[in-house]
Amino acid sequence: MNRSGSPSDPLAPDEAAALLAFYVEAGVGEALCDAPVDRYALDEAAAPAADATRADRQAAPAPVAAAPKPAPLRPPAPAALPLDDARAAESAREIASACKTLDELRAALETFEGCPLRYTAKNLVFADGNPQARLMLVGEAPGRDEDLQGLPFVGRAGQLLDRMLAAIGLDRTSVYIVNTLPWRPPGNRTPTPAEHAVCMPFVERHIELVAPEVLLLLGGVSAKQLLRTDTGITRLRGKWSTYNCGGRDIPALPTLHPAYLLRQPAQKRLAWRDLQSLKARLDAGPAG
Repeated sequence: MNRSGSPSDPLAPDEAAALLAFYVEAGVGEALCDAPVDRYALDEAAAPAADATRADRQAAPAPVAAAPKPAPLRPPAPAALPLDDARAAESAREIASACKTLDELRAALETFEGCPLRYTAKNLVFADGNPQARLMLVGEAPGRDEDLQGLPFVGRAGQLLDRMLAAIGLDRTSVYIVNTLPWRPPGNRTPTPAEHAVCMPFVERHIELVAPEVLLLLGGVSAKQLLRTDTGITRLRGKWSTYNCGGRDIPALPTLHPAYLLRQPAQKRLAWRDLQSLKARLDAGPAG
């Protein structure tokens, strides 16, 4: 079917390949037609034929091994994407380090072509809150609601995060929020190590430009990426660590992600302990 919906004018091969590549990247796994089909039942004409075919197979000698199936079609990578992930990460580091302001960093991300996630996401999810705040929160990857609005933590997990902040006297005017990835992975799938490696230079530069007094790391992905550890979040949470940024040591507290707390409400008591520890650190003021 063509772009106008008429089956008489099919897509050109290169257009069809590009459309198929987009569907694969977006997580589409099955094509459906407009008319409902009962795929568990054969129609009257097909049933006798199926029975005859089954009988022929039972009477026939063992078939010769069939030729191997061709490899499945792999979607072509966008022409502008680097072929080597290491080079893409190095390019990201060079671009990010050249940014002197948050506006420059956002503009650099909007034009950066080294991460395939940007081609399937609807919006860049850059940040939210007050860049002058003492506290900076770093989450994981944007979800559906974040992708639609271009802001971090605006779905159910974001609503819980707002309540958590309010419990210690904070709101979005007194914190600054970013994610380790600025684009939503298709279908909310788990980001790949390569995607994290390419995006991490922008996160690190983001933290360096904001220069917060304290970091709150929301979830295992954020904690593992910034603290460079393989330890799970249940062992990391509640324990203060240090993130080095541009020669500065920033106190960093890992805690449970709000989305996890929605699935495991009993663990909110642990998150509350972390919030109390965070409030005590903020109330104590910057380290001398």
